[in-house]
Amino acid sequence: LALSSLSNTLAVNNSGRWWGIINVASSTNLLTDSKNVQLVLDPSLQLLSRKQRKLIRQNPGILHSVSSGLQTAIKECKWQFRNRRWNCPTSQGPNIFGKIVNRGCRETAFIFAITSAGVTHSVARSCSEGSIESCTCDYRRRGPGGPDWHWGGCSDNIDFGRLFGREFVDSSEKGRDLRFLMNLHNNEAGRMTVFSEMRQECKCHGMSGSCTVRTCWMRLPTFRAVGDVLKDRFDGASRVIYGNKGSNRASRVELHHLEPENPAHKPPSPHDLVYFEKSPNFCTYSGKTGTAGTAGRFCNSSSPGLDGCELLCCGRGYRTRTQRVTERCNCTFHWCCHVSCLNCTNTQVLHECL
Repeated sequence: LALSSLSNTLAVNNSGRWWGIINVASSTNLLTDSKNVQLVLDPSLQLLSRKQRKLIRQNPGILHSVSSGLQTAIKECKWQFRNRRWNCPTSQGPNIFGKIVNRGCRETAFIFAITSAGVTHSVARSCSEGSIESCTCDYRRRGPGGPDWHWGGCSDNIDFGRLFGREFVDSSEKGRDLRFLMNLHNNEAGRMTVFSEMRQECKCHGMSGSCTVRTCWMRLPTFRAVGDVLKDRFDGASRVIYGNKGSNRASRVELHHLEPENPAHKPPSPHDLVYFEKSPNFCTYSGKTGTAGTAGRFCNSSSPGLDGCELLCCGRGYRTRTQRVTERCNCTFHWCCHVSCLNCTNTQVLHECL
């Protein structure tokens, strides 16, 4: 199952309706969650692989966590690219991200990394929240830690999240070609970003808040922090080619690897995003590449950056219009317990790409 169909099968839209999961009995692909709710896959969509269904059955409660993680990843992708020509568009059609996932460009790399990170982050958090029956908090960090603190509390289970994410998300990538290596690399880069951004969190103990000793545990980063890091790595992504050591002594893993396209550049690290082809032109609509173009997008006429009308509109120009917006304002809290507000009407100036 490719990432695009995985997202289609498990993602949830803003209204809360499941895409690809329906409460209809099926003898071939019936899944039961931790609350004994029968969930099956819509046969009109590509189904989860046998291994993925097995993983879901072995980990009751994890299906909702995976779906939540994918939804969070999609929202974060849209936020990170809200001011770019490619703004992470999605649809309710058979391919949620469109044709971009079949390419090997930077945008494809980010989609794979952010969705893989989303699954890992959501599963790790669900373990510590007790939502998945097969995992709990990470209790390995116990006992002495430092001169004025010790390990304790409930650490988020990042190891389980990474392991499940690797088994579940990577399981359907087949072959040994450049696209296969790129997808696996970016999946792992997403998971490693979640792991590397974890931080120590502590609680003070002592008389009158003296904090004579602290109990500390490891906490997942916010997903916004994960998105920020992956966005930086998108901007600095490495263009790669297919490498083959050509040695009979090399293992199967070592034999096939990624090399920088420019021999003068250093090889990509496991944290870097990688791609192998130039991005399409996101300025205009193209059915072949599946790009919507920027016509009709709102831009900032005073910005010299990527969100500015000159760059976002690709030099085509823009139209300006005004609209009146009524919002609640001057709100006052009255004891107890009522809030009263006035309605304020403002005029907004909007600039729209031609």
